[in-house]
Amino acid sequence: MEQDVTIKIKDRDGVIHEVVAPTDMAMNLMEVVRSYELAPEGTIGICGGMAMCASCQCYVNSNHELPEMTDDEDAMLAEAFDVQDNSRLGCQIQITPALEGLEVELAPES
Repeated sequence: MEQDVTIKIKDRDGVIHEVVAPTDMAMNLMEVVRSYELAPEGTIGICGGMAMCASCQCYVNSNHELPEMTDDEDAMLAEAFDVQDNSRLGCQIQITPALEGLEVELAPES
């Protein structure tokens, strides 16, 4: 059964976009940002979603229960700029029905 979720994404200019993301296409948050063109081409998902560049870093501003951070994601965020306590890599957040109402903000381009 297909289900879409609504996610609020604040872009790097401070504009909030309410987007609809499919849960049945194995997409992650970084791919949703790219598909809606919420960041300039070449500034997000540079490594292709391998948790190797932090260009998709975002701040999770809602109280959603997200999957545990992997060692790769933790190591990448340890080297990234503008990291906050609520930082995650968008490429590591799979779009699932549990993300309905998620609110995130794209980290500044480093």
